[in-house]
Amino acid sequence: MILDILFLIGGLALILVGANMLTDGSSDLARRMGISELVVGLTVVAFGTSTPELVISIISAVKGTSELAIGNVVGSNIFNICAIIGIVALIKPMKVSHNIMNNEIPLVFLSSLILLIMGNGPFLDSEPAMILSRVDGILLILFFILFMRHTLSQAKSGNTSGENEDQKPPMKIAKAILFVILGLAGLIFGGDIFVDGATGIAKALGVSDAVIALTIVAAGTSLPELAVSITAALKGKPELALGNVIGSNIFNIFLVLGASATIFPLKFGAIGNVDLLTLLLASALFWIFGRFFKYNTITRTEGGILATVYIAYTMWLISNA
Repeated sequence: MILDILFLIGGLALILVGANMLTDGSSDLARRMGISELVVGLTVVAFGTSTPELVISIISAVKGTSELAIGNVVGSNIFNICAIIGIVALIKPMKVSHNIMNNEIPLVFLSSLILLIMGNGPFLDSEPAMILSRVDGILLILFFILFMRHTLSQAKSGNTSGENEDQKPPMKIAKAILFVILGLAGLIFGGDIFVDGATGIAKALGVSDAVIALTIVAAGTSLPELAVSITAALKGKPELALGNVIGSNIFNIFLVLGASATIFPLKFGAIGNVDLLTLLLASALFWIFGRFFKYNTITRTEGGILATVYIAYTMWLISNA
C-alpha cells in the first residue's frame, strides 16, 4: 500500500514536470518556426495541460484498465468545471466574452453529450455493454480535428485574444529540444508508475478502478489546470482561466478518449450514466450560468453552486464505493 502511494505521488510529480517541460520546449520551438503566440496558446499549451490525462488514459487502455482511462477523463472534466471554475468564481466573479460564450462553451456541452450518447450503445442499439469502440474513437478524433480547424480559423480572423504581451525570451534551440525529450520521458515513465500505483491502491482499499479514477486520479491530473486558473484569477485574467478549462475539457474527450479508444476499445465498466449525466449537468450549468442570470458573468453564487455539485458528487461516489 505504501509503495503504491509512493508510485502514485512520484508518477504524478513526473507527469506534471514532464507536461510543463514539454509545453515550454514545444512552445519555444513553435515560435522559432514563426507560429504566433496566440496559436501556440490555443494548441500547444492546451495540449500540454491535457497530456497527463492523455498519457494515463492511453497507458491504462494498453494495460487493460479501461475504467481508469474513461474515469480519468470524466472525473477530470467534472473537476475542471465544478471545482476549478467554482473556486475561481468564488475568488472573483468571471466575465465571459461574447465569442467564448457563443463558440467555445457550447462545444464543452456538445462533447459531454456526444460521450453520453456513445456510452449508451446498449440502450440505443444492440451492443452488449457500455463501450467506446474503435469507430467511436475515430469519430472523436474527427471531432477534435474540426475543433482545431475552428480554433485556428478564429485565430486567423482575429476573433480571439491577441498576442501575449509577456512573452518570455526564447530558449536556446538545444535546450528547447532537451525539454521536449525530457518532458516526453517524464510523461511516459510517470504515467506508467502512476497507473500501477492507482490500480494497487484501488485493490488494497477494495474499491473499483472507476472510483479511484473519478476522484484521486482525476483531481491529480487536473492540477495543472487548477494552478493556472487560480493564478489567472488572482492576476485578474479570468479569460485565461476560462480558456484553460474549456480547452482542456474538449481535448480530454475528443483527443484523449479518441486516441485511447482507437488504440484499444474502452469498456465503461463501473462508470455509468450517473457519472456521464453529472458531467453533462456540469457542462449545462457552465453554459447557463454564463449566458443567463447576470449576463456573461459567472457570479460567486454560481461558483458556489458548481463547487457544491462537485462535493455532492464526490460524497455519492464514496458512499457507493
